[in-house]
Amino acid sequence: MQLGAHVSTSGGIHTAIDRIEAIGGDCVQIFTQSPRTWRPTNHDPANFERFKERRAEVGIGGALCHALYLINLASPADEIYEKSTAALENTVDVACAIEADVVFHVGSHQGAGFEVGLKRAVPALRKALEHCSETTWLLIENAAGAGGTIGRSIEELAALCDALGAYERLGICLDSCHLYVSGYDVTKRKELDRVLAEVDDRIGLDRLRALHVNDSKSPLGSNSDRHDNIGEGLLGEELGVFLSHPKLQGLPAYLEVPGADGHGPDAEQVRKLKELHARATKKPRGGSGRKRRGVARDAG
Repeated sequence: MQLGAHVSTSGGIHTAIDRIEAIGGDCVQIFTQSPRTWRPTNHDPANFERFKERRAEVGIGGALCHALYLINLASPADEIYEKSTAALENTVDVACAIEADVVFHVGSHQGAGFEVGLKRAVPALRKALEHCSETTWLLIENAAGAGGTIGRSIEELAALCDALGAYERLGICLDSCHLYVSGYDVTKRKELDRVLAEVDDRIGLDRLRALHVNDSKSPLGSNSDRHDNIGEGLLGEELGVFLSHPKLQGLPAYLEVPGADGHGPDAEQVRKLKELHARATKKPRGGSGRKRRGVARDAG
């Protein structure tokens, strides 16, 4: 398993590689623009090339661009819907330029019902998928389930994939915290086996391209999306059940946790994640792994 984190791109999109290297990650997730505004960043094309060059030099595996949280492809409001469609397409275009995948939340039907929201979202998703390249997939992330969010269950993720005709570059990303708070107890091996069997049956495990590995401040089935640092939340050591599942090995897994100072994942969180994975899979750490500013880089 590739173990990495979401990092900042302050100073240019290429700087993300320096940051993930500094904290010892194997894979990297970024925003392609400020997550607090609709206005896209005007990237210097040279920085796209620097990103790819540095990624190859450092040996970073997976790369993932997280679309804006503002996006709501199921919104009944035309202005929000149009802005959301344009923002997702822009994210895909940037991801294609750096050869990364895109992960996103569909949004909320805002009380109109899942079927209404589905019909609203599908045309926008088709447009975004037309922007994908052979190196870039569009990944639907499972939601925590608050309000009228779409994608809160494996069944809803499957319905989205079915409505899009199992498009070639359409995939999913599973978030451990979101699964837990939407009622899937991924701290139990039998339940996780059942979840992954459902994914395989309804969607196909070949479409599972990425993981978000987060502990949770909120209880099972609460539908409350509150991430916690590794080992500090309600999943605790049993997050290792998720990390060690044989069917999830080889995937890139990204941290989206507060970190020590509330500014996001840091070297300590990456270290804790790698140690938890090592304990859960009973693999020795260290060995020939190289060190980065005091943080051991494991084979995964």
